[in-house]
Amino acid sequence: MTPDVLSQSEIDSLLSALTSGSMDLDSMQKDAGERKMKSYDFKRPDKFSKDQLRAIQMIHEAFARQTSTVMSTLIRSMVSCEVASVDQLAYEEFVNSLVQPTVIAMLEMYPFNGNALLEINPNLVFAMIERLLGGKGEFSGKARELTDIEKTVTERVLMRMLELLEDSWSTVVDVRFRFESMESNPFFVQVCPPRDMVLLVIMKLQVGEVEGMISLCIPYFLMEPIIDKLSSQQWFVSTSHKSDPLVRENLLHSLDHIRIPMSLELGHTILSLADVYELEEGDVIKLDETVDSDVDVRVGNYIRFKAKPGTVNGALAVEVTEVLNVDSNADTSGTNEEEN
Repeated sequence: MTPDVLSQSEIDSLLSALTSGSMDLDSMQKDAGERKMKSYDFKRPDKFSKDQLRAIQMIHEAFARQTSTVMSTLIRSMVSCEVASVDQLAYEEFVNSLVQPTVIAMLEMYPFNGNALLEINPNLVFAMIERLLGGKGEFSGKARELTDIEKTVTERVLMRMLELLEDSWSTVVDVRFRFESMESNPFFVQVCPPRDMVLLVIMKLQVGEVEGMISLCIPYFLMEPIIDKLSSQQWFVSTSHKSDPLVRENLLHSLDHIRIPMSLELGHTILSLADVYELEEGDVIKLDETVDSDVDVRVGNYIRFKAKPGTVNGALAVEVTEVLNVDSNADTSGTNEEEN
């Protein structure tokens, strides 16, 4: 190692400081004799750089924002999600930190050969289940294992979360998360050797008044093939990338050829269920509309036009008389479907 060489101006400044007494020679010799050492824990070797951890945090901050919006709609309750920490530690430390019983989803990370874990605090799971089944979304009982019905409801929520997780990761690398199984005992789940390093992303989730943690654990050997692509610079470049005009043109072309059902409503009426049961061939049902009334033209589930019925060259047809306001036309798929 080549020693640093002082310039003449630096030498003059140093001699001047020694002469004036503003610098103590003994303290300088003492400091020079002390070796600067940095502690290193061989049980927890650093596998991810600070820049890589920063990129991972950005990915999951985007996931947290999407989760807050989408889960609020799915659960029909206020949901708040934010990243609490991004860390690297030994797998056994992560397992020992979990409560029992808990809710652990084993995930396959395609195209990589291995599994990741998504652990959700039981209080959150029971609060979401109760809300989805029509309750208030409160849980103050004792944590227990999920029943088969509760597992089915939880899987529905997990599938939606994995879609959002894939979307967030797609800004940097193409990864597919696939749900494999669900476990309640963390010691029955072994995705890597106990002393192997894992990436641990902890997010704080609040559903109504219930608050808990969600932990995403990914073994390092799964991340190793894509570790070079994880950087904050790569994340910024990916998220600021403008869409290709050719891709937009192809998308618009595909939309132009989508087939959408269109139907005409000649009239409406309301019958009791008993009257419906008594209908026979040849019976006449009186509609509320007259022969001079405009008919509703539905595009999908929405009424978009008013029209006059008639014929053209012997074929049934309608003449559009009014184009309805799309913005103010709400979904009317359930209109006039009441039963007495």
